[in-house]
Amino acid sequence: MQVLEDWLVRFTGEAYLWMVEIFLIVFSALVLGFLANKLVNFLERHTARTANVWDDALIEACRRPLVWAIWILGVNMAAAVAARVTESEWYDLVAPVNRVAIIFLGALFLVNLIKRTERNLVHPEYMAEPMDETTVKAMGKLLRASVIITAVLIAMQAFGYSISGVLAFGGIGGLAVGFAAKDLLANFFGGLMIYLDRPFKVGDWVRSPDKEIEGTVEDIGWRLTRIRTFDKRPLYIPNAVFNSISVENPSRMHNRRIYETIGIRYDDVDKMAAIVADVKAMLSSHPEIDQQQTMIVNFVSFGASSINFFIYTFTKTTQWVLFHEIKQDVLLKISDIITGYGAEIAFPTSTIHLPDQLRLANVQGEMA
Repeated sequence: MQVLEDWLVRFTGEAYLWMVEIFLIVFSALVLGFLANKLVNFLERHTARTANVWDDALIEACRRPLVWAIWILGVNMAAAVAARVTESEWYDLVAPVNRVAIIFLGALFLVNLIKRTERNLVHPEYMAEPMDETTVKAMGKLLRASVIITAVLIAMQAFGYSISGVLAFGGIGGLAVGFAAKDLLANFFGGLMIYLDRPFKVGDWVRSPDKEIEGTVEDIGWRLTRIRTFDKRPLYIPNAVFNSISVENPSRMHNRRIYETIGIRYDDVDKMAAIVADVKAMLSSHPEIDQQQTMIVNFVSFGASSINFFIYTFTKTTQWVLFHEIKQDVLLKISDIITGYGAEIAFPTSTIHLPDQLRLANVQGEMA
């Protein structure tokens, strides 16, 4: 270093030496930052060929912290040279600023690593069995919050603030904050219970018989859960609400049920047994009906204008659209079976029976 300074003094003179030093430091920082960025690009191309969860996350997470560290340290070194020459009081701040910058960049690296790892753990390209998205997001949020809080406390210590005093104030002030923000805390713990109990996750179709809530879960935050209703409106629900209502999760059902009552005419009562038997045989051979579940086809009641039988069975699929296509196919086949026996599906009718005496009185009145 001394040889370099002597060489610079010889060509630039003592008065301009510090300017040249600043220029060389800043230029070197820019060049090193550029080379570091190129190195990260090379490593990213190499790790993209593997399906490992961690290497991609590690390389991507270190890009900005590495380049920014080189630039920040270079600028601080240049500032230190300028402050030393001008005998400025700012010279004493260079070292603490460097420490805080390293703490900030370390926290940024960890936050980026957590974000990318969170994305990889739920992606089928990196995991043969992707982890539950809701659980991964919850753990990611907790880890990021822990990293940020720890970095802030360490940075305060670097500037001479007492962490113990801050923690003591937080313990006393926490009581006041708890009373003032009880609803906020209720929503926080409600969100925590959702993450722990997992009654639903992102992408599930949920509904509540207690509230007008039905739709697809889009996001589970610490305060609100966002649900997209079937008419595409966003519905924002405080997490505390889920502690006091019942929630159905149709996305987790194993089958969908077909439960229909069908009536035929009273004139066709003699054909009821054969129709019921054929309908049951049709359901037993249907490829989309789950034969392991309960199946019932029985004559059930004498109605006001029909005799009724019902079908009770389950489809293999749980998909809403496909279920209705299967249900349509089943009902049409039942209609064909009824028609095949010369019977008819009944509809509400009324028959008026007139006594013979009333007709005779009307005839005699006409003759008179």
